[in-house]
Amino acid sequence: MNAGDEKDGVSAASEGEVGANAFRLDRPGIRASFDRASARYEAAAVLQGRVNEELMGRLELFKFQPRVVLDLGAGTGRGAEELKRRYRRALVVAVDMAPGMLREAQRRQHLFRRFERVCADAMRLPFADSSVDVVFSSLMLQWCDPLDVTFAEVRRVLKPEGFFAFSTFGPDTLKELRASWAEADGYNHVNQFVDMHDVGEALVRAGLVEPVLDVDRIQLTYTDTLALMKDLKAIGAHNVTAGRSRGLMGRARLARVQAAYEAYRRDGRLPATYEVIYGATWGAAGRAGAPVVGGEVRISPSAIRRHGPR
Repeated sequence: MNAGDEKDGVSAASEGEVGANAFRLDRPGIRASFDRASARYEAAAVLQGRVNEELMGRLELFKFQPRVVLDLGAGTGRGAEELKRRYRRALVVAVDMAPGMLREAQRRQHLFRRFERVCADAMRLPFADSSVDVVFSSLMLQWCDPLDVTFAEVRRVLKPEGFFAFSTFGPDTLKELRASWAEADGYNHVNQFVDMHDVGEALVRAGLVEPVLDVDRIQLTYTDTLALMKDLKAIGAHNVTAGRSRGLMGRARLARVQAAYEAYRRDGRLPATYEVIYGATWGAAGRAGAPVVGGEVRISPSAIRRHGPR
């Protein structure tokens, strides 16, 4: 998501990819990036905590009594911990593709409020069809490309009357950083985020029912550009697009980015805009789920319960 590194004097045409493939996400790169960031993630994830809390609050509108709840893209387990507090009788499963994040999530376990942890990709969930009552996912979907695949998986694992609540980033996210980098070189340094209307259309294509979406804009401020870049690095939000540069960043290029960003300074601070999309939708309402991928074994989430000492 943040600025990529590169060498001065290397042309945009000589590295990376261009065109439609330039923003294709490298999933092994995503996993490795969040794995490395897991130990320091919580200290820097101020925005993520705020959005998680807002999304969690929206669940209060519904008097759910779920048996199985997935926290999809659980990170360090902040959401899974709160979901277990709210739904004490439910089996809560924290799902993340980064093992390091799930190790950190283990620290949030309580004697009488334990949740399970499963290392898996949201685009290929290891759970059986129609086995989940609620899927909760805060600021993970922007790392899934294409969204249709992830939404098809959510639909597949949700019970027909199941509920899916999520948040993700919209296209105005980090617009100041994107524009500043555009003045420095020809690479993409900030991920491409999907518009709210496109998210809604993808939900409908997946067969999910009655989607409701809205947008909030949050602005964080920083003393300088490097402080923003350090925060993005600390939470694992690296540029893992196909069109990123593969070299080291030169001082002259960084200086150009910093100079361009200064045009946004107000009251002594530099803004960083985040467009947050919130969404809610229901399961497939009895219609057939997404096709099962051949050769894969999928289990009911309840089958991952472990008994005895832990």
